Amino acid sequence: MSEILSRRELNKAATRQAITNAALTLLRGKGPGNFTVEDIAETAGISRRTFFNYFSSTEAALASVTHGFLDSVLQQFRQRPANEPILESARAALMQLADPMTVAPLAELFTLMQENALLSRSELEAWDHCTEQIIGAARERFAAAPGAEVDELYLRSFAGSVISCGKAAMDVWFIRCGADLSPTSLSTLRQLLIDAMGHLGTGFSSAATGTPAARTAASTSTSPTLLKERL
Repeated sequence: MSEILSRRELNKAATRQAITNAALTLLRGKGPGNFTVEDIAETAGISRRTFFNYFSSTEAALASVTHGFLDSVLQQFRQRPANEPILESARAALMQLADPMTVAPLAELFTLMQENALLSRSELEAWDHCTEQIIGAARERFAAAPGAEVDELYLRSFAGSVISCGKAAMDVWFIRCGADLSPTSLSTLRQLLIDAMGHLGTGFSSAATGTPAARTAASTSTSPTLLKERL
């Protein structure tokens, strides 16, 4: 039974990814607002009904690109040592995605949505959804610490800060590289995401000078054992 369930879940994940890929392909080829749910379903080789089993709209299918990237990061985050400072875990999780191409779909979607209000709004909703996922992952981490009492303000401040740093990295990358999706450009984006976490971890102490220390410094004390003292 477990093997059947596992196979079923794999099939669902494959279908979901096929829909996402089809939506991104159509966005790339036709531009925002120039394709329908039916177009996505046809490109993905599924029925219209199957599409709505996974997504509520074309915008939701595209937003899943952002969700997919964060899912990969959170998977790495959950594998980090439980006693590691949480910001260091977040930064290390990004570093584990060593291939710059892992950020390619996220980067491409970001460039394509810049001049489309509907897509921009959908992307903001995706980031908000990601915030909730980060809160959940952080709550899991702190709940595992013996005797730890987790403050909801801490969790939401942490998640909001991480998301804001992610958005800032995307903005700076686009300013520097525009729509360039070459391996070199994607490597720059990946490093900016890591650097943003580094700035957050050091309390932005090196932000004014832009020294290399800002790129390599580990996060400051934000471990579960010090949570109560910091709050």
